[in-house]
Amino acid sequence: MEIFRNVSLKNYNTFGIDALADYFVEVNSVEEIREVLKDEKLRSLDRLIIGGGSNILLTRDFPGLVIKNNLKGIGVVNQDEDSVWVKSAAGEVWHSFVLWTLDQNLNGAENLSLIPGSVGAGPMQNIGAYGVELKDLFFELEAINIETLETRVFSHSDCKFGYRESVFKHEVRNQYFITSVTFCLKKHAKLNTSYGAIAQELSKAGIENPTSKDISDAVIRIRQSKLPDPKVLGNAGSFFKNPEIPVAQYAELKLKYPDLVAYPIGSESMKLAAGWMIEQCGWKGKRVGETGSHKDQALVLVNYGHAKGAEVYELALQIRESVIEKFGVRIDPEVNLI
Repeated sequence: MEIFRNVSLKNYNTFGIDALADYFVEVNSVEEIREVLKDEKLRSLDRLIIGGGSNILLTRDFPGLVIKNNLKGIGVVNQDEDSVWVKSAAGEVWHSFVLWTLDQNLNGAENLSLIPGSVGAGPMQNIGAYGVELKDLFFELEAINIETLETRVFSHSDCKFGYRESVFKHEVRNQYFITSVTFCLKKHAKLNTSYGAIAQELSKAGIENPTSKDISDAVIRIRQSKLPDPKVLGNAGSFFKNPEIPVAQYAELKLKYPDLVAYPIGSESMKLAAGWMIEQCGWKGKRVGETGSHKDQALVLVNYGHAKGAEVYELALQIRESVIEKFGVRIDPEVNLI
């Protein structure tokens, strides 16, 4: 294990932002994590732990220590006649984990196919797509306390999951290093095809009785058709969260904008499609310098090659202000700003 100085993070974030880390290290075991965290020369530094770097926007150079999580390994830890508990190291690529579950004929993660990032980052963000969120299959995780170096097990309730939210973004932010996540998957499929274009994609493929693998393949095709490949065009997927507003406010907006896209959240709230609102404000496909809103999905901000993180952030602020001005609704970043 070697600690490097003044390392470019361009290849460690999917936005492709060329920011520098004062110190950089890759860890491949729990022992190496503890070794880095207890190093007296490094303990006073700010820390940034990254996995796939798919949900961050580096708005500046990082004046501290960046730790790249490379922990690997997936295995079954328990099962009964209905369920299988699978433990994955936090450094595993999320999509690789999903494909592993499908290879084992396990069900539950198929709707979350092709979401970029690492397994360890999933609970922090409570990643979700096509009617399923990580919390729906989450069992527990293990994490090292950065100050005490003790391992703590977080249960489902400990994580306080919300829409793209968890305790790791608030109460215990920057206090723990997630090392593994355990999921409860099902032996018998309970497929969710009701969200988005999954049913339409299955019909197009002539599939009437889909398997979990069929769902996964459909989700992959949909995502590839809508979202730019970060290896080709730097991005972090959906930049903004879909805002939730009271039903009464939605009713007023619907009168003014009959085509308003929204989904019910319980009986008292509606979730608005942020991408639709951004598009109505004229941002879809608009380029501003080296950044812009993607031509096929307004919710995705992109780096055309040489954008600075601050430039992308400034665009995000302009988009947010225009949505507030037009709809009276605030949209907040889903991406973590560093």
